[in-house]
Amino acid sequence: MFSSVWNFIKRHKRKFIFTGAVVGGVYFLGKYAQKKIREVQEKEATEYIAQARRQFHFEVNQRTCNMTVLSMLPPLKEAIINQLNSESLTALLKTKPANKLEIWEDLKIISFTRTIVGVYSTCMLVVLLRVQLNIIGGYLYLDNTAGKNTKTPLAPPDVQQQYLSSIQYLLGDGLTELMTVVKKAVQNSLGSMSLKQSLSLLDLEQQLSWIRAEVESGSERPLSCYMLADDENVLADQACGLTENDAVTIKLLNETRDMLDSPDFSTVLNACLNRGFSRLLDNLAEFFRPPPGDSSPSSAPDSLSVVSLPLAKIIPIINGQINTICSETPSHFVQDLLMNDQVKEFSASVYETFSMPLELQK
Repeated sequence: MFSSVWNFIKRHKRKFIFTGAVVGGVYFLGKYAQKKIREVQEKEATEYIAQARRQFHFEVNQRTCNMTVLSMLPPLKEAIINQLNSESLTALLKTKPANKLEIWEDLKIISFTRTIVGVYSTCMLVVLLRVQLNIIGGYLYLDNTAGKNTKTPLAPPDVQQQYLSSIQYLLGDGLTELMTVVKKAVQNSLGSMSLKQSLSLLDLEQQLSWIRAEVESGSERPLSCYMLADDENVLADQACGLTENDAVTIKLLNETRDMLDSPDFSTVLNACLNRGFSRLLDNLAEFFRPPPGDSSPSSAPDSLSVVSLPLAKIIPIINGQINTICSETPSHFVQDLLMNDQVKEFSASVYETFSMPLELQK
């Protein structure tokens, strides 16, 4: 019996070896597949956690951006009012001076200039801070991820402070240059217009469009030139407050300059300006409504352009808009800018660029 079994095995030895090899191969292949599946699952879990952590950090950073914008509006408003002081002219008019008409003409130019400058500078502040804080935020995320493994942080505290102090250019020399350009455009548009001239809301919109066209297209310099010094020596000076020739700060400033010169930045800034001037007109529309009980055709909501006011009455209205535009409490004007979808998408793009590990950027 045993001999017959042995003879059977010898006759079919190759089949047994092949079958054993197949069974063993399938077993080890199954083990290998399980190992690979576990590795893929662990990698996916790690990437998901990293992505969730980065998303949380990004959202916190955007709240920081919003709070920083609100905290910067009072000094921006003060800087505008100090250089375009209409209050002194208003007080002078109350004394009934002999040159009353001349003072009214000055008040006309200053009132329009400071409100328009307020719209421009607030939009610039919102977008510039989005760039700066998301560059810093991206680098801080990388530093936090690296933990103790890095000896040289990408954004040490002293560099952050020095880099973010460059926002003072917008509140200083940049703002002064912007005022000069806007004031010239206002003078060209409204300088010869009589104080008795009646204007509708539609007329005001047209005047603002002409002024914007001259400010934004009448110069070869882009609007970004008012936000960050473009002179290399000035950039170097800004970086040398804490440590001489601080290469890290200069690198951040140059990266910011590259972002400001990008087509995406121009698109987002233009979207903010369009929304800002639209909101300004919405605020002004409240003063162009017909009197209560007026049953004339012009009382319809869609015919605000029919209601007209003398320029002399529009001046105080325009003059007071700076308090809404540069309000430290979240006004509709500021909220529209902070919650703008294009601003959010642009912020996410900047953050993603600068929070990407260096090995993945190559």
